[in-house]
Amino acid sequence: MAKISEIQKRRRARELALQMCYLFDVRRIEETEKTEELYKIFLQQNPESDEYVIEYARELISGIVENRFEIDGLIRMNMTGWRPERMGIIDRAAVYLALYEGVVGQKVDVPVAISEAVELARLFGSDESARFVNGVLGKIVRAEANADSGLNKEETLYDGS
Repeated sequence: MAKISEIQKRRRARELALQMCYLFDVRRIEETEKTEELYKIFLQQNPESDEYVIEYARELISGIVENRFEIDGLIRMNMTGWRPERMGIIDRAAVYLALYEGVVGQKVDVPVAISEAVELARLFGSDESARFVNGVLGKIVRAEANADSGLNKEETLYDGS
């Protein structure tokens, strides 16, 4: 089991990563080179003394940027009527963070990634953000689990009667 301090450090790294995702989204930055430049400026304005926090946040941001199209694809495939562009910026950042950390990058268990994203949405988003993020991630993760197990939607809805 992870030490409390490590859990707190990862949570702080996720907060920084969410803020960076927000900044990149507002500025419409997608290129990795500009990401690193902006990351350095962000850290100068938000000094963080813990090297672990800085490195984990950087790892999350890099992973999100490098896997953006795959993450967008997960959202588009599983969210009928919702494109990533239609989500609020904080909600989208929390969803991207969880999908990278739990599904694509497999840095933590999926339930941990979802829980952390919901908490970030609650802290930084609107009144409905936490529920929305939880619903979106739940739907995507269930669909991915069904796809991995080879079941289709009709089979998962069959109750055996």
